[in-house]
Amino acid sequence: MLALDLGLHRRWPTMGLRQAVGWTVFWVLLAAGFAVLVFVWYGHAATLQFVTGYIVEESLSVDNLFVFLILFRYFRVPRECQHKVLLWGVLGALVLRLSFILAGVSLLRRFEFFIYIFGAVLVYSGIGLLRESEPEVHPERNIVLRTFQRFFPITADFEGGNFFVRRGERWLATPLFLTLIVVETTDLIFAVDSIPAILAISRDAFIVYTSNVFAILGLRSLYFALEHFFALFRFLNYGLAAVLTLIGLKMLLSHFYEPPLALTLGVVVLILAASVAASLIWPEAKETVS
Repeated sequence: MLALDLGLHRRWPTMGLRQAVGWTVFWVLLAAGFAVLVFVWYGHAATLQFVTGYIVEESLSVDNLFVFLILFRYFRVPRECQHKVLLWGVLGALVLRLSFILAGVSLLRRFEFFIYIFGAVLVYSGIGLLRESEPEVHPERNIVLRTFQRFFPITADFEGGNFFVRRGERWLATPLFLTLIVVETTDLIFAVDSIPAILAISRDAFIVYTSNVFAILGLRSLYFALEHFFALFRFLNYGLAAVLTLIGLKMLLSHFYEPPLALTLGVVVLILAASVAASLIWPEAKETVS
């Protein structure tokens, strides 16, 4: 599937609305097909874990993509160059999530008290999201970016889709590579919320990673679809805040009460559906030009 996505990247560097929505539906249906296989292999409980994990990770990915959109505007990345950053962002996310998941599963198996740390992180993140009407990014505060700029020369303008160009005897980085640095480090920050959230649902590394992979694989097509549907997700931040807080509380109370996973899945779907419905009922007011 990753090879297929890489092939699509070469054939269609950018996607129109219909194409992006079509491929997004394809990736969702593919995840649904994999859920059927999980049911055949592992049974009902594992399938519920996979589906719940996939929905949570896909929802967090939407919030992540909003940040990417803001970053691309901040760096003024040409639309025809955005796909390359998204491609490497997806590859980096796959490796990064695997490392975090293996570490998280190992920690929870050996040191049970880490469940309270992960739960507290999610509750804190949920409360933080409630205070924000929309995702905020501050690339100028990114310590990795600032360190890189201090030691490496950078071109003034974009050089097509190149991350580096040669000028005489020197190699220079382009603004496109700076964008990639911020995207990758931003994904690292998102993983701090994402991984504890999925570990609250399952501690099976196979279920946790595959639900992450299916959420990540469709990011490129989902990104181009979201460009046209900002209004549908006006209140998504509040829905995600409620989901993260709920899952965090589930982890903190896990030794006293463990709600049925079907109930958790139903509540997550209800919260996210309510946030989208609220966005449709109360759309953002358009600015009038006098």
